[in-house]
Amino acid sequence: MSINQENIIKKTGLLTVFLILLLVIIAFRISYIQIKDGKKYQQMADDIAQKLDTIYANKGNVYSADGSLLATSMFRYEIRMDVATVDDNLLRDSLSALSKKLAQFFGETPDYFKKKIKQAQAEKNRYLFIARNLNYPDYQMIRSFPIFNQGANKGGFITIQNTVREHPFGKIAQRTIGYDDYRGAPGIEGAYAAELRGKNGMRLKQKIAKGQWKPISDFNEIEPQDGKDIITTIDVNMQDIVHHALLKQLLTYNAQHGTAVVMEVETGEVKAIVNLGKTKDSTYYEDRNYAVYEAYEPGSTFKTVSMLIALEDKVIDTAQTVDTAPGYWNVGSKFVRDSDGHNYGTISYARALELSSNVGFAKMIYNNYSQNPKKFLAGIKRIGLDQKLDVPIKGEGAPYFPEPGTKNWSGTSLAWMSFGYGIHVTPLQMLTFYNAIANNGVMVRPKFVKEVSYQNNKKNAIVYPTEIINPKIASDETLAQIKNMLKNVVKKGTAKNIYSPDYSLAGKTGTSKANYWTSNPSFVSSFTGFFPYENPKYSCIVVVHIPYQTSHYGSVVAGPVFQRIAQKIYATTSTVSKVKKGEYTYKSLENKYSKFDEIKKKSNVMPNVKGMPGMDAVTLLENMGLKVQYQGSGKVLAQSINAGTPIKKGNAVYLTNK
Repeated sequence: MSINQENIIKKTGLLTVFLILLLVIIAFRISYIQIKDGKKYQQMADDIAQKLDTIYANKGNVYSADGSLLATSMFRYEIRMDVATVDDNLLRDSLSALSKKLAQFFGETPDYFKKKIKQAQAEKNRYLFIARNLNYPDYQMIRSFPIFNQGANKGGFITIQNTVREHPFGKIAQRTIGYDDYRGAPGIEGAYAAELRGKNGMRLKQKIAKGQWKPISDFNEIEPQDGKDIITTIDVNMQDIVHHALLKQLLTYNAQHGTAVVMEVETGEVKAIVNLGKTKDSTYYEDRNYAVYEAYEPGSTFKTVSMLIALEDKVIDTAQTVDTAPGYWNVGSKFVRDSDGHNYGTISYARALELSSNVGFAKMIYNNYSQNPKKFLAGIKRIGLDQKLDVPIKGEGAPYFPEPGTKNWSGTSLAWMSFGYGIHVTPLQMLTFYNAIANNGVMVRPKFVKEVSYQNNKKNAIVYPTEIINPKIASDETLAQIKNMLKNVVKKGTAKNIYSPDYSLAGKTGTSKANYWTSNPSFVSSFTGFFPYENPKYSCIVVVHIPYQTSHYGSVVAGPVFQRIAQKIYATTSTVSKVKKGEYTYKSLENKYSKFDEIKKKSNVMPNVKGMPGMDAVTLLENMGLKVQYQGSGKVLAQSINAGTPIKKGNAVYLTNK
């Protein structure tokens, strides 16, 4: 053997020994890791291949006051199949039965599904798509099919559950019901999101491919807890009435947007709320909650506030007269004007409200408060109109009133405030004030939700009571006078176009002019009031922004909407409680009105009104067809036409307390 051969054999032997030693060391190291750190690395592998996935709780439902479903969470299911998990024998024996069931359900042929699943088996597809957007009954049915009924581990049945929010009544009160998603959290769904959401659960899933996971078992690690239900104050019938009444007028006047709200007087429950804005194609939908968020200049509907403050401060009497001639009045460098150049002459303050005279109210407030304008502002604050209502719905607009001594106050501010200019309130804030008049002075917070509870468990329900904001906004005497004037606005004032002897309405028209000092102003038309007048059950506000037709007055644009709403609610809803005939008698009132009836029967003869309260005398004579002017306040001491004198409708009569 040569030396070279011996060297080669030695080197080969050394290499062999080295490799054997290396293999022994590797084997030892593997054994060491398995024994000492095996559990650690196994857990790391499991962590990579498994995860806890969130199971979102079923959101609570939103109901109307009568139990109609306004919003609910509907589960939608996607079904996939892990073909590689299914035992070959099970797949062979039951594939035909499964294919037949799937074909019957989806309208395909059994052969279509058989080929699809066999191809997935050959490709070892662990995420074969079967169907999506299934409702719960369909999901349950498919889950019972052959193979799938063996569950996730044996049958390869993979379920992906999604939640979709549905509104069974479509877009009814959409902005008020609201939503809690990428659009923010407006409305009731946003305000009560925590209660509606519930608590999410957890489910363990295993990674089967890149980006694909399937449940490890049919059981959840942590069960989700469903959200609570919200019982709203919305009445579906009234909502429908208000929606169509407002929509009809918006279409008629091609208006930019509008809102209408009906509230129950005693409780403050919002029974209907509609907010409609115009789209580019001139259709309307609920785009913003104008009733809650949009602060606007209320115009003449604010005159009722001015009248209430002046009466409470006792700076005027409703029978006092004011000279509105010649239909305008200079304040500083500006002119206050009555609409369409009207010259009402000398009229009572009560008549000034009925006719909505800007001049009459500007003089009333300016002449009595110009030396101390803070006193008038104090009246607004005393009522509570300077504060937000703090309703749960997000985005409430803030009321605005200029303060004397600030840069926003000028020599014309007080006069313009008297008829609703230079100030801002939301429709809901203005409605709350009128609702308080109807509610004998008790101002209550508007209420959108009656109760929060689990549908099948009322034990821990949260019931929301009526909240009083102001227990008394004015004296009973003032409230009675205001209510009577609001009745006369409809009977013989600016809203006489909506008067009907079949149902009693009370309220005030409003027309405000945006861009007041420009040659091309835009208008806001409104009407706010309550019904029935005798025992108010509901209050209502209608606000229409920028009507594009020739007429823009609140009496013509908003008033008819109020009338249609009241008329249909009268026809479909009980508004008067039944009482036994003769259960209550008021002798003093009966004697008083029987005397009035006797006088009115002799409508061709001037009655003796001396000694009567001025307001009663004016009302009586105007109902007889006379044109009445009353100077002073208190009881009538003199009349220009002597008692017993023959009279005709249209005759003028002058009353004084001197």
